[in-house]
Amino acid sequence: MDAWFDFQQWADCARMSRPGHVFEVENAQGQRLLTPCVPRLETPWDWASGPVRFRLVREAPPRRSSPMPEPSRR
Repeated sequence: MDAWFDFQQWADCARMSRPGHVFEVENAQGQRLLTPCVPRLETPWDWASGPVRFRLVREAPPRRSSPMPEPSRR
């Protein structure tokens, strides 16, 4: 899962997908994002360049929040 692929191979991301994994996409400046395989990847507005490479990484487990406290009764 450490292998990086040239972004020109992004069209094959569906074939590379695995349950419990997402894709890490990197641009020329080293900025990264995590995304599922989507046909047309939209990059963040603040990226100065388009994506140059990607790799499959294990998806982080969900973070659970604390339960909401009961409303105060005055």
